[in-house]
Amino acid sequence: MKLQQLRYIVEVVNHSLNVSATAESLYTSQPGISKQVRMLEDELGIQIFERSGKHLTQVTTAGHEVIKIAQEILAKVESIRSVAGQYTNPDQGSLNISTTHTQARYALPEVIKGFIKRYPMVSLHMHQGSPAQISESVAKGTSDFAIATEALHLYEDLVTLPCYHWNRSVIVPKDHPLATCQQLTVEELSKYPLVTYTFGFTGRSELDAAFSRAGLIPKIVFTATDADVIKTYVRLGLGVGVIATMAIDAEADKDLVLLDGSHLFQSSTTKICFRKGIFLRSYMYDFIERFAPHLTREIVDKAIAMKTPFEVDALFTNVELPTY
Repeated sequence: MKLQQLRYIVEVVNHSLNVSATAESLYTSQPGISKQVRMLEDELGIQIFERSGKHLTQVTTAGHEVIKIAQEILAKVESIRSVAGQYTNPDQGSLNISTTHTQARYALPEVIKGFIKRYPMVSLHMHQGSPAQISESVAKGTSDFAIATEALHLYEDLVTLPCYHWNRSVIVPKDHPLATCQQLTVEELSKYPLVTYTFGFTGRSELDAAFSRAGLIPKIVFTATDADVIKTYVRLGLGVGVIATMAIDAEADKDLVLLDGSHLFQSSTTKICFRKGIFLRSYMYDFIERFAPHLTREIVDKAIAMKTPFEVDALFTNVELPTY
């Protein structure tokens, strides 16, 4: 059994059983991967993948168990490299962050700027996607950190830490009937078409929950993953915008009227997560603390030592998180 074979089966799964795409990503040949996978199956005496002709169709029951262990082994190998790097080149390495557009556009720029200034020899890569996609990328080991509001609870093998609370605002053009509203209600908001986030993005579920509590159904006519796109369509008169308050730029958005929505919606919490068992380099601890100052190295290490998410949550019971 070789590490290369374990890497191949894990990458095949990461590429939806597409051996050609796997070979391309690993800069090797399709026949070479197929041969190594067959050799591993022969050695183990089991099938890891079911096949239809030359195509892989699904992972077998035994294959799921093998691949899970293979992922853990490869993660440990990467941790060994990280340990070595920590001692040989403490300020050099790479950091892969997966996050949503809202975090990348509004929450992270100053953090990234300061981090790059402090660690010019660290190669930082940011990947944007849906909360489910970015959670999966960390679970698979293709990203070091995921930063999002939703979907991070879907994977048990992640350490998830709260960073800050945030809420929403309602935006309308200056000539809109709601522009002079003093105390907005869900009932009043329900009279107008809404432009907001795609379901599963940026705390969208709380908007639906607020309407549900009022026994109403929101008239959502347009959704997007990008707050700037939502603002564009509000300006076109398509509907009333509901976006994260942090996504409002006082100068760039001065043509819009901002209505506080914090009394309508429960606040959401943005979190950062990483795989259990990962070796965190010093610059990784530093990044976490830059993004969320209450997440000191001591607190992060305590969270890593916890056995369940409930124990991790208990760490922050009396911690007052920042609110944006």
